[in-house]
Amino acid sequence: MRYLFVVGLLALAAPALAVPAHAESRAVYVTMVLQAFAAKVACPGTDVVYQDLVTKAHEMQLPDETTERVRKAIAYMHTGGKMGERQADDLMAEVGMATRATDQDQRRVGMTVWCETQKAKLAGFIRAKN
Repeated sequence: MRYLFVVGLLALAAPALAVPAHAESRAVYVTMVLQAFAAKVACPGTDVVYQDLVTKAHEMQLPDETTERVRKAIAYMHTGGKMGERQADDLMAEVGMATRATDQDQRRVGMTVWCETQKAKLAGFIRAKN
């Protein structure tokens, strides 16, 4: 009987504990955008295809202006507030997490391997400079 009571409570609490669907996909998107801009800076001859990032945000059903907000948050965080604009705390936290994960990846595999990996992983969002 006690078991059924606990299971019932968990079933009722589960929706309240769940992460909104767009929040998880936005965190994935933030990481993708951050890695695209990191590749532009760290990988020689690489550029970002901004419009394709905007299209991807729409495909992921993220709100309009998501790409620009993410870009501004990244610029703000990575320049110590000299560029970009501070965004909502949850977005700034996602940029911070994406930055830490990207930094760890770069240190773990080295920049040459990281850049080569990003070219394949982010095909369509980054390209060779003309």
